[in-house]
Amino acid sequence: MNLELLGWKSNLNEEFKEYRDKGYSIGRISLEYKNIYRVITENGELLGEVSGKYIHNTTERSQFPAVGDWVIISERLDEKKATIHKILPRFSKFSRKSAGEVTEEQIVATNIDTVFLVMGLNNDFNLRRIERYLITAWDSGANPVIVLSKCDLCKDVATKITEVEAVALGVSVHAISATNNIGMDSLNQYLSKGQTVALLGSSGAGKSTICNKLLGHNKQQVKEVREGDDKGKHTTTHRELIQIPNGGILIDTPGMRELQLWEVDNSMSQSFSDIEEMSKKCLFKNCKHENEPSCKVKLAIEEGFLDKDRYNNYIKFQKELAYLERKNNKRSQLAEKEKWKNIGGDRTRFNRK
Repeated sequence: MNLELLGWKSNLNEEFKEYRDKGYSIGRISLEYKNIYRVITENGELLGEVSGKYIHNTTERSQFPAVGDWVIISERLDEKKATIHKILPRFSKFSRKSAGEVTEEQIVATNIDTVFLVMGLNNDFNLRRIERYLITAWDSGANPVIVLSKCDLCKDVATKITEVEAVALGVSVHAISATNNIGMDSLNQYLSKGQTVALLGSSGAGKSTICNKLLGHNKQQVKEVREGDDKGKHTTTHRELIQIPNGGILIDTPGMRELQLWEVDNSMSQSFSDIEEMSKKCLFKNCKHENEPSCKVKLAIEEGFLDKDRYNNYIKFQKELAYLERKNNKRSQLAEKEKWKNIGGDRTRFNRK
């Protein structure tokens, strides 16, 4: 297997040099199980596990390999297995807050060139959700592209595209139908040799159908959406890196019921540049856009230049990020306290000796 066809970037050569000289090899994570990984290498697919030393030195979930990662391995070709020793630097990663009460980063996919944000032109269509996905996509370091699937089920595609373009400033939008092969050719430009594209969206958005069409055969299972509300079932149950015939690479992901933000405040300005530019023209620098005089944001909403729901979503995201920051600060403080507690314990044992 040619590593360049797998998405290998030449800037990683220097990172790998010292390990290559010691007899290690390179692989890319294509599938993640609970504690086992499928790794694609120049010698084929191997089952990989992280080394004991790796586990000992790892403190957070996000430090473990994820689908898309380039890893340094020692191969056992006779067993078709490998030991993973290190992750090479990621040039992009799509993350979200893990589900539940624990404040922890969950990496969806890494080393992505382009993110297809897939949304169906049926009851799945939701502008507020597109805004949420865009914030995370911009922060990932990958190039976001919006794919409006199931265009054959929509009576006014042009209007929907216009609505999306109004909230996805500067982002390419493609309306397609994988089932009827409408607009699929427009996606090929992102899937040239060595380019990695991740498909992200809610259940039933049509990601698996798109994946199968680009592959040229039915690899991913497809189920019909539920009647009445077009809610989809989880047909893809795990993240998987797949090579397609023209040389591109797809990372298919399970449908997301929710996408909780993870430390993406730097991309807020990019996603909501229209609101932030208006804010700069307000009379007061610390304008809250409520009852202050000469508020340009409030005026834009009143005159219909700014959608009130978009502004409310902007405020909602700011509050969500502020809450996440407080939770992360508290977690860091507790971790620091635990570290010094352990150090103190070690000193006590040392003194007793």
